[in-house]
Amino acid sequence: MALPFFAGNLSYLTFAATKYFRIKSDEFLKKTKMPLTKERKANIFKEFGGAETNTGSIEGQIAQLTERISQISEHLQKNKKDFSSHRGLMIMVGKRKSLLNYLQRHNLTGYRQLIEKLGIRK
Repeated sequence: MALPFFAGNLSYLTFAATKYFRIKSDEFLKKTKMPLTKERKANIFKEFGGAETNTGSIEGQIAQLTERISQISEHLQKNKKDFSSHRGLMIMVGKRKSLLNYLQRHNLTGYRQLIEKLGIRK
C-alpha cells in the first residue's frame, strides 16, 4: 500500500493545517511540541539526580513527574472536558505518590529535602 505523498513531510502538514484550520503556523507548532524537551529533562535530572545521565534516581523521577503534573494541571484548567488527559494525570499522581512513599521509607532526610525543594507538601 502506497503512502500519501505528504507522509513524513512536516512542512506540508503544517501548511495544510494552517489553511484548513485557519491558524498561524507558530500556533500549530506550539500545540504539537513535546511536553518536556530533552534539555529540560537533562536539567531536572542534573538538579535532582546528581547527573544528567542518572535517570534512574528516585529524586529525579519524582521531580520529572512533578513537572509533567503541573503542565497537565495547567492544560486541564483550560480544557475541562479532556478526560483522557485527566486519567493520565491521575496515573502520574499515583506513580509519584508510590515513589514518594518509597523514598520516605528508605531515606527520610532526602524525602524531607525533596518535598521542601519541590514545594509539594505544605
